[in-house]
Amino acid sequence: MAKQSKRSDRGLKFMNWSHKAILRLSGGRVLSTAFGMPTLELHTIGRKSGQRRSTMLTSPVYDEHRIVIVASKGGDDRNPLWYGNLTAEPDVEITMKGQTRKMRARTATEAEKAVLWPQIVASYKGYGGYQQKTDRQIPVVICEPRPA
Repeated sequence: MAKQSKRSDRGLKFMNWSHKAILRLSGGRVLSTAFGMPTLELHTIGRKSGQRRSTMLTSPVYDEHRIVIVASKGGDDRNPLWYGNLTAEPDVEITMKGQTRKMRARTATEAEKAVLWPQIVASYKGYGGYQQKTDRQIPVVICEPRPA
């Protein structure tokens, strides 16, 4: 499969920046959901820079015990940068519905993904299309509250 261009990477960065700006300026009233899923801001530590990074994502499956996110990058052949950051440093923060929680992120096991993937695609059919666009197995990330 063909790799996405740097141009599309810039487009994703602009979309992420503008989404955060609109969410903040509206006090969380505009763009709090996307494609029927709640939006969230994932805060990671850059694996190369050591600086805090944030990315706007959606969660197709969530409850009070976990937040599931999908490292789809729109079906790109590469994993998103945020996924590399959280695999290097799994202690993350997630801001969702105005509340920031300290979480620990991990990639779902094959068995967990087998259970979650139908729920993910039921929540947003686009994820199924993203998987069809790429040869890589799209990682599913489970974020759970950090132990005290």
